[in-house]
Amino acid sequence: MEQLYIAAGGAGLLVLLLFFLVVLRRRSSDVAASKRAHEEAQDREPPVEIGEQYEFAITEFTDHHSGEQVAVGKVEGFVLFAGDVPSGAGEGDVVRARVDSFNRGRTSADATVVSTA
Repeated sequence: MEQLYIAAGGAGLLVLLLFFLVVLRRRSSDVAASKRAHEEAQDREPPVEIGEQYEFAITEFTDHHSGEQVAVGKVEGFVLFAGDVPSGAGEGDVVRARVDSFNRGRTSADATVVSTA
């Protein structure tokens, strides 16, 4: 009976080890994909222009370096951080925002929500 417990424990440990290997591999794969996307963004012209308005779905909310919470969305894979989001707006809602400025590397832009779509 004791050998059965040892075998079961060893099998459980093996399953746990395999689980962690899969999780770690996926995490490193996500990090590598994010890094590649960032590098590609640095090599292309932004698909948006300052002063123009674009519609996008809010993918998340985050704290901006300005200290305010902003909506995050993408236009052709290009990240916009939009302030002045109407109260009650949530992830998945579509907004129209005016592009105000680019970051230093022109890999993202700050925008202001002008309406909900």
